Amino acid sequence: MEPPETPAVPRPPSLLVDRPAPGVVVATLNRPARRNALDEDLFARLTALCAELRADSSARVLVLDGAGDTFCAGYDIGEVDRIAGLPPLELLALLHRQAAAITGLRDLPQAVIAAVDGTAIGAGLSLALAADIRLAAPGARFRASFVKMGLSGGDMGASWLLPRLTGLGFASEMMLTGRYVTAPEAVERGLANRLTEPGELRAAALALAAEIAANSPVSVTLTKQVLQSNADAPSLAVALEREAPAQVVAANSPDVREAVAAFRARRAPRFDGAPTPSDHSGGPGDRTPPHRKEPS
Repeated sequence: MEPPETPAVPRPPSLLVDRPAPGVVVATLNRPARRNALDEDLFARLTALCAELRADSSARVLVLDGAGDTFCAGYDIGEVDRIAGLPPLELLALLHRQAAAITGLRDLPQAVIAAVDGTAIGAGLSLALAADIRLAAPGARFRASFVKMGLSGGDMGASWLLPRLTGLGFASEMMLTGRYVTAPEAVERGLANRLTEPGELRAAALALAAEIAANSPVSVTLTKQVLQSNADAPSLAVALEREAPAQVVAANSPDVREAVAAFRARRAPRFDGAPTPSDHSGGPGDRTPPHRKEPS
């Protein structure tokens, strides 16, 4: 008689989603045994989460971090041989699916904060670059490692995102040498916004998220959109033309009336989180999701 088969132990989800405070969503890359390296499943979960958040007017800020002591070690090296053997068109389709996670983060109506501890390497660097704000723990290190792997640095948007933060000269140095950039240097060069105190990365990220979430969701969304649009504006005149329609939308939102009433009453404004102009889903998402749920 054969012994009964041992039931398979379910693998933990590669992305954990938590809602620790009103309006704040935390997405944690959850492959600590692989230093939170990215695989197809994790890319797909990130893309699905972005689609979910676009339809959720109760979410105002997304914090992206990594389980354990690493943000993200890049693409899972165990997948490289398989991917390298794919026919060109299949590989191209795969790269497009992965890029959807980067554009999904970049295009969210919510503000995105990357809380970086340990390493942010390769595609993991690109995830951090796609955020609006980057906080770095003292031990954080950033690396555009593509040239060390025989790959082009034009990967996952790094060649577009990095120069806009650091300038072309330093981006060229990072991408052509593949060297590590420490947290203090990252702050000095504009790659990270600020350095947190030891052990305070998550608390600092949540405090910043709460500060943003307290503002008008319409204002946050429109401000994010106009900042991204005008970063490449060819002139001040063009920038002003892009700002005007966004201000018209903002001025006609209920949040302006609430802000004025709060000012006159000498109280903090209470913004109701109505659907933002970027929400084309037709309705808000679930306002009371369970903690640590997987994105659908």
